[in-house]
Amino acid sequence: MAITGLIPYIQSCINVGYGNKFSSTATEGQAEFQLLPYQVHALENELPTAATITRSEALQYYKQMQTIRRLEVTADNLYKSKQIRGFCHLYNGQEACAVGIEAAITPEDSIITAYRAHGWTYLRGVSVEGVLAELIGHENGCARGKGGSMHMYGKNFYGGNGIVGAQVPLGAGIAFAHKYNKDNKVCITLYGDGAANQGQVFETFNMAKLWSLPCIFVCENNKYGMGTSVERASASTEYYTRGDYIPGIRANGHDVITVREVTKFAADWCRNGKGPIIIELETYRYKGHSVSDPGISYRTRDEIDHVRKTSDPIAMLKKKLLDSSLATEDEIKGIDNEIKNYVSGELKKAQNGKELPLEDLYNDVYVGDESEVKGCEPFAYNKSKSTFM
Repeated sequence: MAITGLIPYIQSCINVGYGNKFSSTATEGQAEFQLLPYQVHALENELPTAATITRSEALQYYKQMQTIRRLEVTADNLYKSKQIRGFCHLYNGQEACAVGIEAAITPEDSIITAYRAHGWTYLRGVSVEGVLAELIGHENGCARGKGGSMHMYGKNFYGGNGIVGAQVPLGAGIAFAHKYNKDNKVCITLYGDGAANQGQVFETFNMAKLWSLPCIFVCENNKYGMGTSVERASASTEYYTRGDYIPGIRANGHDVITVREVTKFAADWCRNGKGPIIIELETYRYKGHSVSDPGISYRTRDEIDHVRKTSDPIAMLKKKLLDSSLATEDEIKGIDNEIKNYVSGELKKAQNGKELPLEDLYNDVYVGDESEVKGCEPFAYNKSKSTFM
């Protein structure tokens, strides 16, 4: 291994991966699984140790994770063929984090994340066409081609944000709105291990606790901030304890069922007026920090392959489906082919879209009536109108 600090983590993936280490009890149409181990900070409440999952739920999670994986593979190919320009950050390997969290909340709850947002955009209701078209820069994209990879939005989904860690205080603001409106909703605020050392994160923790906001802070710890391992960047890599006076949970982010149950616990915590809570999900990205990063100058190919073989989130769920008889091998193959064809069809629709005309450049700066926007020419103003309303 290139980074010795990852050896204990990867070994733990073997111990709790998709070998014979999990147990289940199956009945007609559902199965009970033991959750993977987790650690807690400043939390006396007992978390569940097992969860029941139905066949329909399991198949839904599998389809969602496979769709995200196929979507990201397609985005990778589009970038390499120069159909996507600018930045592009992929989510391969982290699918269980998004799918597990989404399964634990309601569509009316809020999500805000960083720039690794394609899968989240899809889960929040945007079609694969809408995501891919946005990446290409076509007007059938979810932000009409104006946002690109890092700035995607949907219903109760606030991005996709390009500045490292800047979404964390925004998430607290959304949670503040939920508390102000007394709507019993929560805001999931996601950030990476690289952003965890940002000062604004700690400032936000203080305000969220002070005002008892219904905010679930989720650190997706994929072990590298750009090209720097967590051991080289953080004096303490126990990110779930970083809130000090805010309770925290560290869970295995490769197992969708464990992620779902830990998030359910956190959502109930917030809805019961107990204030914010932190979840650290230990996960791993297969690709580089962005598509332009080969991802092997600071880690070895063997390391990446090892995680793929021992704790791939899709393969873990597939094995649980098969071993518990919730699905057959033929059903799984059928789903895989169905998703492959679906994403291919969505790609064609995305590519058939058009670029926005130049006269649309200044539109959508403000919502509502026409407004004046200063252009590049000194003292030259342009009319802006909202085209999303």
